[in-house]
Amino acid sequence: MTNKRQKEIKTLVDGKKEYALQEAVSILKKGPKTKFDQTVEVALALKIEQSTNPIRGTVSLPHGTGKKTRIAVFCKGDFEKQAKDAGAEYVGGDDLVKKVSEGWIDFDVAVATPDMMRDLAKLGKVLGPRGLMPNPKSGTVTTEIAKTVNELQAGKIEYRMDKQSGVKGAAGKLSFSEEALVENIKAFVTAVMKSNIKLQKIQNVKSIAISSSMGPGLKLDKNQFRQN
Repeated sequence: MTNKRQKEIKTLVDGKKEYALQEAVSILKKGPKTKFDQTVEVALALKIEQSTNPIRGTVSLPHGTGKKTRIAVFCKGDFEKQAKDAGAEYVGGDDLVKKVSEGWIDFDVAVATPDMMRDLAKLGKVLGPRGLMPNPKSGTVTTEIAKTVNELQAGKIEYRMDKQSGVKGAAGKLSFSEEALVENIKAFVTAVMKSNIKLQKIQNVKSIAISSSMGPGLKLDKNQFRQN
């Protein structure tokens, strides 16, 4: 079955070619079918060092991610009602901190009010390696709880550069229309490239590629994302 899939992908993709975004998305959607709705991922490989140019930020995908985001909000008092009313799955203060300290991490994004960050510092070893620690730069340490929860549910995602100078993110589901995927991918790439002045030079981007969970990976012509 795998060999059949690989042969089918091989007939679709020219490994030496760098594609226009629209064509690449069209090819992804023609890939071998699966029983589940595959995630479409975009990946940038950069020529700048993480140590001197840490890249981290958020982007609101115009058509969302196609996945329900499970949000945990660490807060107390009136903020708890705001978080619950906005639709956050898990809300709490000391009780939620204790639950996570015992190993529970059944959520996708953590949001916290500034007064909770001292308590959350104790959870660094649990949340840090999984990229779940709330951070002011990504807007997840805030007093605007309802607004933040609503934005996350609507498709706001966080991105960050890894130690290999790569930035990856989910840009939607394969069931999305071609137009929706194109717009989401454009939004993601543009946000990353605008996050650091060095990325205004296209030479500092090694490559940009898109792929689906079980389908092909396609290199994109990076010049189509050149910043004006």
